[in-house]
Amino acid sequence: MHQVRRVAMLSLHTSPLEQPGGGDAGGMNVYVRHLALELAATGVAVDIYTRRADAGQPDTVELAPHVNVHHVSAGPFAKVSKEALPELITEMADAVADHVASLPGEPARVIHSHYWVSGMAGILVAKRLDLPLVHTMHTMARVKNHNLPADQTAEPGIREDGEQHIVAAATRLIANTTAEAAELERHYDGCEQRIDVVSPGVDLKIFKPAFRDRSRQELGIASGVFHVVFAGRLQRLKGPHVLVKAAAILRAERPDIDLQFSFLGARSGNDKYDLAAMIDDAGLSAVAAVHPPVQAGELADWYRSADVVAVPSSSESFGLVALEAQACGTPVIATNVGGLPRAVSDGRTGLLVEGRSPRLWAEAIASLHDFAATRADMGRAASVFAESFGWEKTAAQTVQSYDLALTYQYVTPPGC
Repeated sequence: MHQVRRVAMLSLHTSPLEQPGGGDAGGMNVYVRHLALELAATGVAVDIYTRRADAGQPDTVELAPHVNVHHVSAGPFAKVSKEALPELITEMADAVADHVASLPGEPARVIHSHYWVSGMAGILVAKRLDLPLVHTMHTMARVKNHNLPADQTAEPGIREDGEQHIVAAATRLIANTTAEAAELERHYDGCEQRIDVVSPGVDLKIFKPAFRDRSRQELGIASGVFHVVFAGRLQRLKGPHVLVKAAAILRAERPDIDLQFSFLGARSGNDKYDLAAMIDDAGLSAVAAVHPPVQAGELADWYRSADVVAVPSSSESFGLVALEAQACGTPVIATNVGGLPRAVSDGRTGLLVEGRSPRLWAEAIASLHDFAATRADMGRAASVFAESFGWEKTAAQTVQSYDLALTYQYVTPPGC
């Protein structure tokens, strides 16, 4: 039996109740939600803390038995940009610590923070309550800045400094991949003995390869159309504009390909990134369309309707979209960066592209169009590959990290 029976989980800048695909909601929201549900299935009660952004939000929402989302008040009752949230860290930490200390029944034994703002608050909460802190980065400023394209703004120094502080202060660090663990060591002097590698999971009950033809019919994707799907926030980091430029190249040079591009997502925060305008300016309105984010069941239909799912990100700690698409039996084209080489098996379940040159992306899309048998083989291999990434495994490995955090709460692991 594991040591931890209750955990306080911090996701202060974005809530697991929000719809992924727009604003600040993305793969991390999916991660926190599903991890909490699976932890509860193993007997670990989870209290998730997020900042109250609206006066009408209830104090607590029961997500499932033994999984509660608590809204804590800090700052204005309004959306606050990630850039402004650091000013609220102490206030958020005090609110969380007060609530955790007042929980009835089994006490929380571990604080688990997600993303750097929650990590900074988590340090204060853990210190006040004398609890170990486990932290999951999800993305890292120095890694993003190291891979920064010319058209993106660098992450601020306050975030780099905050992440450095978290790496030094956390009892355990959870990395999505061995590559991310190496980045924690290289960019932040993280101690290998305090880093646990835990891959994200995928809901295999929803994301599965069945009924592909029916999915195409229900979404109006005609037979013979080569359908490319993008799912995620519409921002430069995620790179949907790369696909627009690649589509323009293909339209000019490969008119024989009956293309259709579907973009599922919404703008992120105050980003002025206007993908629909880019599509219009490129003269691609007949073959490309932007659709709003959708719930998981409908998203699975979009994945199954696709001949290929594209993930042209400039930085990804893992890439849940790639894993979900493969679980649906759809091959993926992804940038060879961050955790995507772990999420996609190059040449077996999809293709990895070096960088975000529209020319290279157009060539990759054309190659999967031209070799239909290879594409079908990749789709079959993709669904098998994804089966080893269930959330049950993620939860079990996370519990092991919690137990290690309790073991080393007051003792530095050997080698650190």
